[in-house]
Amino acid sequence: MDAGRTEDVATPSASVSGGARGGVFRGVEVEARELGVRGGHGWVYRHVSLHAAPGTLTVVTGEAGSGRTSLLLTLAGRMKPAEGTLTVGGLARPRGIRRIAALGLFTEVNAFDDALTVREHLQERLRPHGFLWRRRHPDAARSALAHAGLDPDALAQGDRTLARELSRDQAVRLGVALALLDQPGLLLVDDAGTGIPADRRRELWDVLRGLADQGLTVVAACTDAEEATGAATALLPLPAPAPTPPPPAPPQPPGAGDETGSARRDEAETGARR
Repeated sequence: MDAGRTEDVATPSASVSGGARGGVFRGVEVEARELGVRGGHGWVYRHVSLHAAPGTLTVVTGEAGSGRTSLLLTLAGRMKPAEGTLTVGGLARPRGIRRIAALGLFTEVNAFDDALTVREHLQERLRPHGFLWRRRHPDAARSALAHAGLDPDALAQGDRTLARELSRDQAVRLGVALALLDQPGLLLVDDAGTGIPADRRRELWDVLRGLADQGLTVVAACTDAEEATGAATALLPLPAPAPTPPPPAPPQPPGAGDETGSARRDEAETGARR
């Protein structure tokens, strides 16, 4: 990978321009300004801006709790921001964004069915396209796997391998392949490097870079910015989460904890008994 690929580092915003034109995929432009999402315990993230053009790979980095997963879900139209504006492919409504943005594997959102095989997951994802579309595109599943860098022949049981038998690296790649079957303009990949050996992480970043080079708009998240530097068009670091303040102390009755006052009351009671 060429370390010179990284063109921009911003805190807390990233600007991405350029990218492939006329590639295999039809990426869409993403424009987010001052986005913020509020949760039950305060702001999940706030004041986040980015601009990503087709053919670019934007990598969101941050510690656990920094809001990077929530940010990706917001860009995909799956979470509604409390403040700021977002357009994806010129669309601002979440329902419209969801039609052109696809999620890779998000463990807490679209986890695999462990009882299904790789083939069955692909078939389920293709089903909504209809019989005629599948007939016109008989190699859609194999093409998606190839673009994701997942060779079914290298799996223990081929495409009959159960999802629970996949390594983390293979599972992330299957998630990418399934997302590509939706023919998205924007691909979002969470925890791209988590639980994957270093050499396989580098290969995965090369895969995501390759998808961007073929015209797709890709936004991925990870913890370590350094591992993605050579592949990313832009890095978007999120600040560490603010420490949670300790809960307030329970109210105490008047005089509680006042040793002097307590001692005086004890002396008064002793004198009265005398």
